Amino acid sequence: MCPCGLGRPYAACCGLLHAGAIAETAEALMRSRYSAYVLGDIDYLLATWHADTRPARFDLGDAAATRWLGLEVRRHAMTGADSAIVEFVARYKSGGSPAVRLHELSRFVREDGRWFYVDGDH
Repeated sequence: MCPCGLGRPYAACCGLLHAGAIAETAEALMRSRYSAYVLGDIDYLLATWHADTRPARFDLGDAAATRWLGLEVRRHAMTGADSAIVEFVARYKSGGSPAVRLHELSRFVREDGRWFYVDGDH
């Protein structure tokens, strides 16, 4: 099953986007980015990060020690013709530390038909 939580096989869900399909919504892009974190796909994360805010280098740390526990999308809303927000909670555990709950309100923009992650508030 796809890590994004929609209950579909990975190949018919986020796997399509990871292989180059275009996300139809900011929520779909956000879910595919969560799946990329789960799978350690740094190239996809950087490719879907807006050029204005994308870091020059990005490190997932010890991805092998991180266990992603789930994703809950709380809200997805268009804020303009080519902008949207997605509020989500992602849970993960790293090493022997307690589980972490990442609650973010993310901003996305669409350029030339493609959605990009801009930034987010925790």
